[in-house]
Amino acid sequence: MTTVLTASTPGAPVATAGPTPQNRTPRSPGRRVARPRRALRGMTWLRWLSPVVLILIWQIAGATGLLPERILPAPQLIASSALELIASGELADALAVSGVRVAQGFVLGAVAGLVLGVIVGTSRVADALVDPPLQMLRALPHLGLIPLFILWFGIGETPKVLLIALGVVFPIYLNTASGLRQVDPRLQDMATVFGFSRRQRLTEVILPSIAPQVLVGVRQSLAIAWLTLIVAEQLNATNGIGYLIMNARDYFRIDVIIVGLVVYALLGILTDAIVRVAEARALRHYR
Repeated sequence: MTTVLTASTPGAPVATAGPTPQNRTPRSPGRRVARPRRALRGMTWLRWLSPVVLILIWQIAGATGLLPERILPAPQLIASSALELIASGELADALAVSGVRVAQGFVLGAVAGLVLGVIVGTSRVADALVDPPLQMLRALPHLGLIPLFILWFGIGETPKVLLIALGVVFPIYLNTASGLRQVDPRLQDMATVFGFSRRQRLTEVILPSIAPQVLVGVRQSLAIAWLTLIVAEQLNATNGIGYLIMNARDYFRIDVIIVGLVVYALLGILTDAIVRVAEARALRHYR
């Protein structure tokens, strides 16, 4: 025990005694770890609390008439409409058409972005010649090219797919070229010293270096692909989720419109989660 001296003036606190920090009993590691884990579980519940409360308020406001159905239907009505669309097969058909459009546009744009990124990222001459016009084209809002695409390619599937591809190409191009430029030269020198073949240099040096950035570009491109699809399908489409939304607008079916928007959001979240899983596995593999 040690004594803590205090001032002797009237009214001042008297000397107190207590254990020094050196003499205090240390906490066990398990106790220190348990509290953050409990706090983490509490934060997980808090993340779900606010959405659930908002949905309950929304449902109560709709059921009591505070929120008119013509403005925003209650969640129960939206869920009923979603079940009807699923039971009739209309939602599945629209989803299949939209999924094919996104897949075609994404593959086309991703291949173009990878090829351009490799060319520009591995050649200074190509960087000087190819990158400036691509940067000028990237500065244009690709959705603003819809009138030209309709005039050039008609109102079929081609302009929709090409519009998605145009939105996809630039994030993958930029991330691929940037990743190749940032490959550590010392790793390249080590590969030369150890006599790596071109295949070994690609799989052991280049791919592990650029994989994280390329996958970031893929995630960005998928988000752009779904956003582009929303606009493209609402212009000149006779099927797909966008057509479902536009047809519901003509009949003032706000519930169906919201179902379509929720489907778009869920598709974006799903594809992003798939890429994140692929990213984690790729990084573990290359480590």
